[in-house]
Amino acid sequence: MMASTPLTPVPDRAPSVVLVEDDADLNQSLVKTLELAGFEVIPFASAEAALARLEAGDVDAVLADLYLDGMTGIELLAHIHARDAELPFIVMTAQSDIATALRAIREGAYDFIGKPFERQYVTTLLRRAVAQRRLALENRALRECIASTTGLSSILRGVSPAMQKLRDLVLRLAASRADTVVLGETGTGKELVARCVHEFSGVRGRLVVLNCPAIPDQVFESELFGHEPGAFTGAGKARAGKVEQADGGTLFLDEIDAMPLHLQAKLLRVLQDRTVSRLGSNDRIPVNFRVVAATKVDLKAYSDAGKFRLDLYYRLNVLPLTIAPLRERHEDIATLFTHYVDDAATRFGHEPRAPSVEVMQQLAAYRWPGNVRELKGVAQRFQLGLPLGLEGAQPREALQRASLEELLATVEREMLDAALRRHRGSVSAVCEELGITQATLYRKLGTHSMKLGDFRGDSSV
Repeated sequence: MMASTPLTPVPDRAPSVVLVEDDADLNQSLVKTLELAGFEVIPFASAEAALARLEAGDVDAVLADLYLDGMTGIELLAHIHARDAELPFIVMTAQSDIATALRAIREGAYDFIGKPFERQYVTTLLRRAVAQRRLALENRALRECIASTTGLSSILRGVSPAMQKLRDLVLRLAASRADTVVLGETGTGKELVARCVHEFSGVRGRLVVLNCPAIPDQVFESELFGHEPGAFTGAGKARAGKVEQADGGTLFLDEIDAMPLHLQAKLLRVLQDRTVSRLGSNDRIPVNFRVVAATKVDLKAYSDAGKFRLDLYYRLNVLPLTIAPLRERHEDIATLFTHYVDDAATRFGHEPRAPSVEVMQQLAAYRWPGNVRELKGVAQRFQLGLPLGLEGAQPREALQRASLEELLATVEREMLDAALRRHRGSVSAVCEELGITQATLYRKLGTHSMKLGDFRGDSSV
């Protein structure tokens, strides 16, 4: 596995609070109170002025009046939480307007304080909020450390829940050394998943690949188990089979459903005993390896139909890994397309091309029968300025039924995702590319429940 990356510690400094209060006397009074309590206070008279400072980060909490001239406290909360939903935001309001304060709580505020209030209560509440903030930063640093340590999200790319679940299962399986089956349609990346299981297991042995449909029946047994000299006509010297070659590592059996039934029985015995006999020999050779088998068919249904051994199915299916087809995880289309366009640009020595709204609409509406493999080819054609090759494609069923508003929302989210990943969360760069203001960007991030922090410094798309 990759070497571990040290955690970035939470800074050991005085807790910093952005104060937003347009009443000058109250603003000054709160600054003195909080500084005496050990806080670093950054005061502002308006939400607009505070936003630029908040954009720079390094803030532990926000204390803001609910009603301000210009942008209100509720609007400021929405802007902040579009960027960092874990930043504690405390609102101050008159006792007569508790209903609005409760609305702020529902929209993500940490707490509220009714005016007039005891200064001691403010400092106590802020200390609790800062403690929660520091804990959240530590947890975030830990998550980033784990992500950078494994690097798995830079290999199995995608932001959809299905891909997040798959990455979690791959890491669990890699550590367990259990045999498994990878189920997925053609082009979903089954061999890539198998390679990840192998690489992240930390074993020193090789990943040995056997494409079952490509092996003629008459040489399949020798290819899998090896042979001794004279075992059959043409066997002039001893040869280790794929099982022996995988000793200390992983044997990947692609399209295992194409393996002859009589060899499935022999493979089952090897898995049970962890020994193998070459053709022409009675000696049992100890082997320590894991099997990752891939298939695009339901092996249980194949077993019920007598096309696959049920006992082998149960032996392999300890912790199955299922790769969802691309049409069922459309959130990943823009992410993967951008990645493959960047790859193609590097390969061809070009600057990456930016997709238009029309291109994103085509990508979103297509059903992707060839899955990720097909998407990669489309991205290469796009980078070369060639037709995408999606003409005449039937839109995804869900999008056929969608209203114009729903379709535009899907395209908008995918374009935002692609631009944010391309520019690593840079607000100014994204706004320039998309031709929108920062306020519009923040509003759209809130609409689509997206966070800038998920894109900054993250190449794992």
